[in-house]
Amino acid sequence: MASLKQKWGITSNFQFIVILVVFAITGSTSAYITRPVLELIGITKDSLHPLIYWPLSLILILPVYKVLLIIIGTLFFQHTFFWNFVKKMLIRMRLGFLYGIKK
Repeated sequence: MASLKQKWGITSNFQFIVILVVFAITGSTSAYITRPVLELIGITKDSLHPLIYWPLSLILILPVYKVLLIIIGTLFFQHTFFWNFVKKMLIRMRLGFLYGIKK
């Protein structure tokens, strides 16, 4: 816990707990939202082979997760932390150019 707090630049245990709660809520919510979105565009487990369905599901869940992370983080008054976290994720995925983010 101490190493994560140091890595993330957090001094408060309360802020650390809030951040973990946001990660938990965001992960569950993005998985919950992705399935109906896939069904809305006609992609279901029954209509596609699992080797096609699951990669498509993962491709869709990535942007949903990032957007939800910022929204839910903002609702928990941690916007700056999660905006920086998402920017770092995009840079590491070599997708920072999509948002004009530079190293």
